[in-house]
Amino acid sequence: MAITTTAPTIDASGITAPTYAEVLEYLQDQYRAIYGPDVYLEADSQDGQLLAVFASAINDANAVAISIYRSFSPATAQDDALSSNVKINGIGRKAASFSSADLVVVGQAGRPINNGIAKDANGNKWALPPSITIPPGGQITVTATCQTLGAVSAAAGTINQIGTPTLGWQSVTNPSAAAEGAPVEKDAALRQRQTVSTALPSLTVLDGIIGAVSNIAGVTRLAAYENDTNATDANGIPAHSISLVVEGGDATAIAQATAAKKTPGSGTYGTTAIVVLDVYGRPITIRFYRPSTANVSAAVTVKALSGYTSAVGDAIKQAVSDYINAVAIGGGESGAVEWADSITAANSVGGGTAFKLTALALTGPGGAGVPDVVLSFNQVAACTPAAVTLTVT
Repeated sequence: MAITTTAPTIDASGITAPTYAEVLEYLQDQYRAIYGPDVYLEADSQDGQLLAVFASAINDANAVAISIYRSFSPATAQDDALSSNVKINGIGRKAASFSSADLVVVGQAGRPINNGIAKDANGNKWALPPSITIPPGGQITVTATCQTLGAVSAAAGTINQIGTPTLGWQSVTNPSAAAEGAPVEKDAALRQRQTVSTALPSLTVLDGIIGAVSNIAGVTRLAAYENDTNATDANGIPAHSISLVVEGGDATAIAQATAAKKTPGSGTYGTTAIVVLDVYGRPITIRFYRPSTANVSAAVTVKALSGYTSAVGDAIKQAVSDYINAVAIGGGESGAVEWADSITAANSVGGGTAFKLTALALTGPGGAGVPDVVLSFNQVAACTPAAVTLTVT
């Protein structure tokens, strides 16, 4: 296609620029218009090579112009440009984080614990908030942070050692598994959180709570449920109550954000209970869930083609486990780890030339999937490549 300019064009559809081949053809046409149509400009000529250099430089400049144009929108910006864009919404890219766990600390009422450390079965240290005081009830729930950066796991009940013996501190445990730390937030996750963050000033109360809690440091996933009926719903949420299921983040910060956004008199529901002060300085109890883990395994059968190698098999296991681990809390809209999506994940490996998928079955805590594995509203699916069995025929 003949072009009339080598510059990018901005119209109602956005920005476009000619391709390298179109730019080169344009320069060749202009050159022939000056020096005559019989001039030789093929790739093995000096003049042809010089025009190719000019075309490459113009093409590079156009690519930069397009990137700059697109950097102004959170939907298309990348890396540092996206980090700058989302500041408009009052959020920032999350840095690499430490694992965190809600701990139930039991001790004598009124005893302070300063700079307390708990330890898990593997010897990892978990730092309590700098200063806590055991309330009259004899126990308090606080969020401890692992002192090792990255995805340090701790199953429920394994953070049960007092690392810094303190007078009056009697025991410690984690009722639910720790929320593993995360690497630096990727562009896709930041774009999704930017979309949610626009709900911070919303008129819908639940959307406002979701936006506020999503913006808390360390929160990696959450699901929100509202029962606006006069009876307990199918999830066990009482009438006229909300229930958040939050992975990661400080429990007290989550409770404070919820208390600041929820309407007066509406109830909260969950197994984690945190006492905070409302806007009038009165103590109120905010309840929410930490997600429980549903271990999911998969059995995959493939027919090897000419391009199949053991590396392809390992990639299939990784792809299936990555899909399962990325399923939303409670399974999202479908409420399940989906069999069809697991097949899609497996088939994404190798471009369809290394193997043919002949069978795939999922198994969850309740047994074999039918074929999906249904999740409870407060569950997250977990799978490792080792839990994916691969049979090659």
